[in-house]
Amino acid sequence: MDKLENIFELQEVLNRRIGVNMDELNDEDRTKWILNYTRAMQQELAELTDSVPWKWWAKYQEFDKQNAKVEIVDLFHFLISLAQVMGMSADDVHEAYLKKNEVNHKRQESGYSSKDEDDSRHI
Repeated sequence: MDKLENIFELQEVLNRRIGVNMDELNDEDRTKWILNYTRAMQQELAELTDSVPWKWWAKYQEFDKQNAKVEIVDLFHFLISLAQVMGMSADDVHEAYLKKNEVNHKRQESGYSSKDEDDSRHI
């Protein structure tokens, strides 16, 4: 089993333990959990932001590298759960990542001078 598959499996076990069974979600439940996980990720991003000295007016701040790493892992927990809510497996995420990465490189090659929503529809 590769590492990403392992993470997805571990997250599924944790989600079931918490009471979220991805196999039983209807569209209303999916909407609820997309919002729950998105909000949780926003909070984790705020906590990550607080790990770095972003207050230019405050002299007391220090870069908390260890906490920043923890917050990044917390983001992964919620991001993997979000993918699972959408029915995505580790393979699905990997395949979509590869396709989107190719699109992003093409955008850079072209100068990304205009927005084209259709360039990612195949993902």
